[in-house]
Order: sequence, then structure tokens, then C-alpha cells
Amino acid sequence: MRLILLGPPGAGKGTQAQRLVHKHHIIQLSTGEMLRAAAAAGTPIGLQAKEIMASGALVPDEIVIKIISDRLDQPDMKNGFILDGFPRTVPQAAALDELLKKKHIKLDAVVELRVNESALLNRVEARVAEMRARGEEVRIDDTPEVLSKRLASYRTLTEPLIHYYSERRKLVTVDGMMTIEHVTREINRILAAIGAAEPKAATPKLAPGAARKTVGTAGKKKAPKTPGRPAKVAAKAAKPASKGAKKAKMAAKRTGTKTSKKPVKKSARKAPKKVTKKRAKR
Repeated sequence: MRLILLGPPGAGKGTQAQRLVHKHHIIQLSTGEMLRAAAAAGTPIGLQAKEIMASGALVPDEIVIKIISDRLDQPDMKNGFILDGFPRTVPQAAALDELLKKKHIKLDAVVELRVNESALLNRVEARVAEMRARGEEVRIDDTPEVLSKRLASYRTLTEPLIHYYSERRKLVTVDGMMTIEHVTREINRILAAIGAAEPKAATPKLAPGAARKTVGTAGKKKAPKTPGRPAKVAAKAAKPASKGAKKAKMAAKRTGTKTSKKPVKKSARKAPKKVTKKRAKR
């Protein structure tokens, strides 16, 4: 199973991705998490990504594509994956399509979580307030101010992906404003439907020669041949019997002998005439 989760920041893609990971035993490829890990490690590319994410801008495509390409080559990817947070633009989607094509990997579906932006801002504000009340550190890219910028970028750059994947018949849409449980059930229902629409294994075909033999002998029964006695010999043996029958008929004509049927008929017809002649003489 190979999926992309699509939706604006704060739509719940990360939550739903984790549930899909546990249910289907696949790997979540969260570019945001990978970039944040690089930033925490202090690598040159991580520090660059950290600065970009703090400003609310997007990380360059070549960085993200390189991360995904290397990750897809890992052995634990054989069961499938979920891409969360990527692609974000049509050029990224085209680059991902090319990458998957080279690796002979088929994308099963793109699940869009459709939500209301004003509701998203309310969610983030509430979440940040709760984290601060618990004394937890708030991520620099998880504030209402940064979210407003990211939502504007989503509308401009990412929303065209809806049309892009819809044209390729990969897009399925789920109402992300439902409860988390309802969203999970709806996603699983759609994935089950996709699994049911997959083509079944083709019935193995017979070899061309075998097919011709089956068609030629279907519904026909051949009479068993007498071993050592060809049909021509049997025909010759039957001829003397027919000649003998003809000779018997000719002999019967010469002697005046007739078949048993005709005498019976004649005797039945003439008997009454003889009786009437005798009565007349008397």
C-alpha cells in the first residue's frame, strides 16, 4: 500500500498517518519529521532547513526528493509507505511520479483531508495554549502566525495538486472536520474499496496447441477402431453377403416361390370367392 496524505497544515495528516501505520504495518515518510531531525542534528542541510521552516517557507525540492529517494531504497519499505507533507507543489508531484516510475513503484491513492481554514487556526491556538499550560516547548513552525503563512502558501502552491491527482484518478477526499475516529473509519473504508477494485489474478491460459486440441475434440466421440482390421477390409467382407442375398432372390423368382407376406394376403382374399362358387353350383 502506497499512499499520499494531502491537506493543509493542521488537517490531521500526521495523526491519520500513524493510525494507518499501525493498522497496515507500513512506513510513514514524514518529510517534516525528517527535516526536523536533520535540523536537530545540526547538519548543514538541517540548519538550512531549520531557517526555512522558521520563516514559514517551503524547503527546496531537491533536498526533499533526495531524502525520499534514499528512504525508498531501505528494506523496510517493501510493505508500502505513506507520504505525509510531500508533495506540496505540482512540480514536486511530477518529480515524485518520475522517481516512482524509475523505481517501478505504483502509487495507490492520494487521500485529501478537506478542512476549514478558520477552524484550523482555532485548533492551533488551542493546542499551543495547552502546550504552554503544561510547560511544553512549542514548535517554531506550530504557531498561529506561521500557520497563517503556511495556509496562504497551501492555497497558492498545493491546492493545484487536487486537480493534478484527480486527473490521474488517484484522488479520494475525506471530510477532515469530522472527529478523528470518523476520519479514520472513512479512510479505511475507502482503502478497502480500493483493495476490492484491484484486478484479480488472471486465469492461466493454455498453450496454443493445447487450445486447438481441446476445441477440435470437444463434444465429439470417435468409434473405437477394430485392431488389425481396417475399414476397407471390413467393407470387402460385407460385399459377398450382399451378393448371396441377391442370388437367393433370383432363384426364388424362377421357382415361383414368393415371400411369406404375399401368400398370406392372397389366401385371405381368394378364400371367400371359392366358397361363393360352390354355393352357386348347388
